[in-house]
Amino acid sequence: MPLFWKPYKSDVTQFIEQLKSQRPALEEEQRRGRSLLWDKAVDAEAQEGYAESRVAQQPYVYQTKS
Repeated sequence: MPLFWKPYKSDVTQFIEQLKSQRPALEEEQRRGRSLLWDKAVDAEAQEGYAESRVAQQPYVYQTKS
């Protein structure tokens, strides 16, 4: 291996590393944003009610009932 060889980093990896060095709080901001949309408490009773109220789909959905 030559002395001038260095490991390859893609442009995307370099961009992300540069962005994280410029904005150290970026990951924490991402976690807070994720928690606003996705980290919700699930109501088990409501989920059970939704499952019970499902209507079975016909084998061929475009055929009318005769």
